Amino acid sequence: MDFRNDNGVLVARRSGETLRIEAWGKDSLRVRATMFSKFTGNDWALTEEPEKCAPVVEIQTGGEPCASITNGRIKATVNFAGVLTFYRDGKQILQEYYRSYGGTISKESRCLKVVNREWKGVIGGSDYSLNLKFESNDGEKIFGMGQYQQSYMDLKGCVLELAQRNSQISVPFAVSNLGYGLLWNNPAVGSVTFGRNYTEWIARATKEMDYWITVADAPKQILANYTNATGHSPMFPEDRMGLWQCKLRYRTQDEVLSVARQYQKEGIKIDLIVIDFFHWTVQGDWKFDKTYWPDPKAMVDELHSMGIKVIVSVWPSVDCKSENFYPMMEKGLLIKTERGAAQTYDYQGDCVEIDPFNPETRQYVWEVCKKNYYDLGIDAFWLDNSEPDYGVYDFENYRYLDAPALECSNMYPQMYSRIFYDNMKDLRDGNVVNLLRCAWAGSQKYGNVVWSGDVPSTFEAFYDQLQCGLNMGLAGIAWWTTDIGGFMTDDVNDPDFQQLLIRWYQFAVYSAVFRMHGDRGPYNIPPLDERDWGGGYLHTGQPNELWSYGEENYRIMKKYYDIRISMLDYIKSLYREASENGSPLIRTMFYEFPEDKTCWELQDQYMFGEKYLAAPIFKLNQFERDVYLPAGTWKLTSDGSVYEGGQTVHVAAPLDYMPVFEKM
Repeated sequence: MDFRNDNGVLVARRSGETLRIEAWGKDSLRVRATMFSKFTGNDWALTEEPEKCAPVVEIQTGGEPCASITNGRIKATVNFAGVLTFYRDGKQILQEYYRSYGGTISKESRCLKVVNREWKGVIGGSDYSLNLKFESNDGEKIFGMGQYQQSYMDLKGCVLELAQRNSQISVPFAVSNLGYGLLWNNPAVGSVTFGRNYTEWIARATKEMDYWITVADAPKQILANYTNATGHSPMFPEDRMGLWQCKLRYRTQDEVLSVARQYQKEGIKIDLIVIDFFHWTVQGDWKFDKTYWPDPKAMVDELHSMGIKVIVSVWPSVDCKSENFYPMMEKGLLIKTERGAAQTYDYQGDCVEIDPFNPETRQYVWEVCKKNYYDLGIDAFWLDNSEPDYGVYDFENYRYLDAPALECSNMYPQMYSRIFYDNMKDLRDGNVVNLLRCAWAGSQKYGNVVWSGDVPSTFEAFYDQLQCGLNMGLAGIAWWTTDIGGFMTDDVNDPDFQQLLIRWYQFAVYSAVFRMHGDRGPYNIPPLDERDWGGGYLHTGQPNELWSYGEENYRIMKKYYDIRISMLDYIKSLYREASENGSPLIRTMFYEFPEDKTCWELQDQYMFGEKYLAAPIFKLNQFERDVYLPAGTWKLTSDGSVYEGGQTVHVAAPLDYMPVFEKM
């Protein structure tokens, strides 16, 4: 191994690989490696100027050559075989996995010929596939990484696809209970396995290895370091912290206005109303169908007079019948397929999706949406299908402007969001809040509210969404939400579904964004016309307003609506904290109580900020539950009972109450 100190950066070369380790912010290091003659220069998620540091590089030439770089509390060593070991305050926290000949690491297994960083050329291309392995730490717990539809909050033992899908969000930042966080700073499609025997990161096509590692005493400090490196959320506007009203789908402007007027009559203030998909002519036209939306500006003006913001759905799919299809195809603004048909998406049309990696695409789409939506007074955009939702997730068959999808597709939702954020941030009041179904590392800085996708309306899915939200928060995405009641409902009149809806609604009150939405069956509402295109032909779901589920359920929802409104000053303080240090609004128990070992095991209760401990109900006909209280004094919000922490208590949970404790 050939080592050198390049102005405080440790550089090492061996067998054609160049390894570069440098200080990158407080107590943090960035590690890159490539088999090419030079690095790409891509910073990917590391967009922020790192804090100035004074790293110390030491190179030992006698005996087995080795080197180290120290930046504050973190230290990395590299041995003669190129194996990296990381230390926090002198204690080893992570080491690359190496089972090959030579050196002092794992001599007992050297015949396996397994190396720490395995590069293999992609056949027929210039990229490499990369397999990076780390030793597994017994007893380690790992969190974050985005959103995966599973019941596990602790990811140790899990295999995660590093790819975007509807309801799956890859945000590859892992937080360890050993006091470090690791960002896989690579948007390539791949996987990670947090195995008991070793950890394995795989990029299926890439030009370089790139990861960032930081150390701190507790998760809160780890998140602060991470958001300093990848970007902070803007301050969430106060006029969007209340109720968002949505359903699948309001088909006409009269429907939207009638719902808004009814809310006003009921004395319930809604902050936003959402106009969902197929209000347009065909996908990719990005405009209202005048048959059913004859005067959208007048509609928006009336809604604004009620203090209601308006958000419209925009999809990245362009139907071949769209007026924008051939101009965009001719200009090369759409995703390309490597073989076969050009189609990339096939829901309700023969579509090709846009390529937001192309700056000309971003400008084209914005100009159309500005003319047809924003200039009418539309306040925000619901950027649905933002993974993108491919007809088939064969990532090797798609190509963007500068690279194949395998190399960078995980960054698609972030680039899609920037079509709107980059243009909106300097207009009107500067408060950009758009709704997306997907995100990547650093998406928090682009005004993205991220929701958990088209999930089933089941108690099992509800439980999974809590794990999703807690891990998204630990991956830096503080503005996270779900469809209240889940998305897919067969029968809104089913008492079991209505019970689920209430339990989910109670949870949503104690979360970042309070949003009614869902595809509500049965589908017995006839279409508005017989055309097979336009705003009138597609089905609509059953009503989904607060009063739609009967008098008793309405009473409970109004009660919890009032609770939400009463907490707005507190919620504002949580959004301010998210903007300042990256803290999520819904937090794992250990985020607030890192010294309490029990809190690292809990995943069926959470903290809403530092003040409220929320314990949702995840089972049908469950009307009581156990709740663990960490150290301190706690007041049960139902009756004011006071408890000392350090114990598990059993509390009642009638349908009109979700157990919540206030920290005194």
